[in-house]
Amino acid sequence: MGIEFEIKPFNALSAAELYDILLLRAEVFVVEQNCVYQDIDGKDSKALHLIGTTDDKIIAYSRLFAPGDYYDNASIGRVVISPAYRDRKWGHDLMRTSIAAVAEQYNTSAITIMAQLYLKGFYEGHGFVQDGEPFLEDGIPHIMMHRI
Repeated sequence: MGIEFEIKPFNALSAAELYDILLLRAEVFVVEQNCVYQDIDGKDSKALHLIGTTDDKIIAYSRLFAPGDYYDNASIGRVVISPAYRDRKWGHDLMRTSIAAVAEQYNTSAITIMAQLYLKGFYEGHGFVQDGEPFLEDGIPHIMMHRI
């Protein structure tokens, strides 16, 4: 079975969907990466939420921001695939769908992201280029990247 994507504004998320999204984000960004940080940052209500499911389970996710809501350009963040499904390379489907959704929802191709440094090559494969020097964010090396 493949992966299916759906975009929802914050207010359209069910309690169960929000719970599963936050569980996935915590599983990867807090537990797997051993990083104590404030994932619930007050920005989810502004974002569109791209949800990837297979077998009725949320296994992929990103949040999308309009230009000016996070950066001057549109933005994609909290990009995550469940560890149990990474071997299927659905992260590429997630990014392609996220980029297409930004173009469709916000009528722009200009996107700014804050990427974990070790994923630089992954994002370069989707047309992003590094902008500036690496820096630490919550103890993890990051870089700013943009796509025009």
